[in-house]
Amino acid sequence: MCYEILSSTVTTMTTVTSASTTPASATRPPAASLRRPRRTVDWRLRFAALSLIWGFSFLLIKVGTEGYAPFQVTLGRLVFGTAVLAAAMAVKRERLPRGARTWAHLTVAAFLLNALPFSLFAYAELTIPSTLAGICNATSPLWGMALSLVALSEDRPTRVRVAGLGLGFLGVLTVLGAWQGFHGLDARGTALALLASLSYPVGWIYLRRTLADSGSSALSMTGAQLLLATAQLALVTPLFTALPTRFPLLPLLAIAALGALGTGLAVLLQYGLVSEVGPTTAQMVTYFIPVIATGAGVVLLDEALTWSTPVGAVIVLAGAALTQARPRTPTRSRTRKISG
Repeated sequence: MCYEILSSTVTTMTTVTSASTTPASATRPPAASLRRPRRTVDWRLRFAALSLIWGFSFLLIKVGTEGYAPFQVTLGRLVFGTAVLAAAMAVKRERLPRGARTWAHLTVAAFLLNALPFSLFAYAELTIPSTLAGICNATSPLWGMALSLVALSEDRPTRVRVAGLGLGFLGVLTVLGAWQGFHGLDARGTALALLASLSYPVGWIYLRRTLADSGSSALSMTGAQLLLATAQLALVTPLFTALPTRFPLLPLLAIAALGALGTGLAVLLQYGLVSEVGPTTAQMVTYFIPVIATGAGVVLLDEALTWSTPVGAVIVLAGAALTQARPRTPTRSRTRKISG
């Protein structure tokens, strides 16, 4: 997600870091790895927790904006999220990345992956329900597929992926009720939410092209990225909002939970999942977020739900899944037979 997808950031950085720090000759595990592994919470439970946290993030945004301005919600979210990552870095004795080039690129990434989409979703939910915001967030893989065909030369299109792209955007039109002329839909709020979902893959592609060889850990890079995003919002917020004269408790608690859980803890959970089960499985959390966001909005916020919303969401998710499909590579034995 809100997902931040932060998900894409963590996945990319973890993959790059592990690839750059593992020698090619390391075919056997070190002696230390033969020791009895430390017991941790099963990855399926952590996967479910991450799905719930990110799914409820849109509800928390909605509650937060009922008491505070959108920029204030985003700033508070980033402050609490950065605090969680700073604590995790202190425990693991991680240092912030070094180098002016790295920090310059991270400044851009912080804007595209955090400051901009977080703010856009907060402004969008002033006029659209959290259920619609959650479904708009699910279009990120579709935007990513479309952009990667242009920006990443190694990402070749296939018929299945192109079909998934078309199917996904058909689902978007279904959610929005295109056949009714988008009747009853706030165009501005919906456009902001879709723009926020577009910002994530733009940031991911930027990171992939600029910081693929940074050599820093995912935790270090993400911590620095959130710190920079917090600084950006700290500069912008006073220019567009007035200092609150009152501090409603429930919206304040929602912002704290959004930052500490939906941004800070969620990144740590995603970081661990990518390391344990790989980026492909970890990214499957994307497909549960709109389902949970819709259920939370309808049950807890009493938001209206028409048939086109869940049907369109299913079509969007099906299309997004197809865009992530990769062509099958021949097995080793089959390759030998062909070459021989």
